[in-house]
Amino acid sequence: MLNETVIRCDDVPAADRLAYWAECVGRTHAPVRMNSESPADFQAEQRVLDLGAVSLLPQFFQQVVIQRTPKLIRQSDPELYHVSLVMKGTGTATWEDHQAAYRPTDLHFNDSSVPWEIRTGKDPVTAVGLEVPKSMLALPREMSGRTLPRRIPAGSGIGTLLSQFLIQVTKDAAGYQPSDGARLGRVAAELVAALFAHAIENENLLPPDTRRRTLVLRIKHHIQQHLQDPQLSPATIAAAHHISVSYLHRLFEGEDATVAVWIRRRRLEAARRELTDPALRTVPIHRIAARSGFPRAADFSRAFRGTYGLTPRDYRNLPTEPPHE
Repeated sequence: MLNETVIRCDDVPAADRLAYWAECVGRTHAPVRMNSESPADFQAEQRVLDLGAVSLLPQFFQQVVIQRTPKLIRQSDPELYHVSLVMKGTGTATWEDHQAAYRPTDLHFNDSSVPWEIRTGKDPVTAVGLEVPKSMLALPREMSGRTLPRRIPAGSGIGTLLSQFLIQVTKDAAGYQPSDGARLGRVAAELVAALFAHAIENENLLPPDTRRRTLVLRIKHHIQQHLQDPQLSPATIAAAHHISVSYLHRLFEGEDATVAVWIRRRRLEAARRELTDPALRTVPIHRIAARSGFPRAADFSRAFRGTYGLTPRDYRNLPTEPPHE
């Protein structure tokens, strides 16, 4: 399991909760000023997942106004970018002479070096935050907290990759080892850098290693979205990303599997999950195979048994899910 700290306002008296939450935000991001329309009833909770130099922050909090002032910046600036995926709730961010409204499925950004104010709506906010040191992003001077947009919809492109990463790591935190934290942090930083570059429409500003890693993540996302397609292959993937098949194979030389093996693994994993889902108990196995990208039932059965040691039918009939690779 990833190293994790849980912070709850319930751990302190009601009269101290808002001040306590402001102190917690000050430790995980940067010192802030905070107030609320209902300080006596204020509730908040935050998990802090250790991803090396990066922190992942699933959180919930009630109506609040948060300010990062010039005075607080002069007193302490950890030089961080904060990225939040808003799951529930709304609010408005103001910095200098700009303003951005955010809502569910938006990605919102803060810069610890730039004064800002956030006012949330009356409904509680649920979000997944990410604290990334600016030094990890290796962004050129053309890109700064003053030039970047503060709200980007998370429904397409790099925004989708980053939002899915935040959700998946939050959900599967128990399935990782503490030693995985730093690796996940580097992936998060690469996605943030790519999103920033994409936001100003100049991905050439990114270092070559970051561009390469971002392209691999895009390709993996493409594969995951097209597992049902029996025509999915290195050739179709390369064509969809406007690269040669040979370059696609070179991209995967640094991964733990070739392109074909990676596709096969994802298909088998998708089928295994459906076979163990009680809600899909009556779905015929050949249909599960087909929508996982195996149009021939015999090919699916042979591949599944070779990976998990049982036929799909026997695996489905197990009383509990066995350990798997």
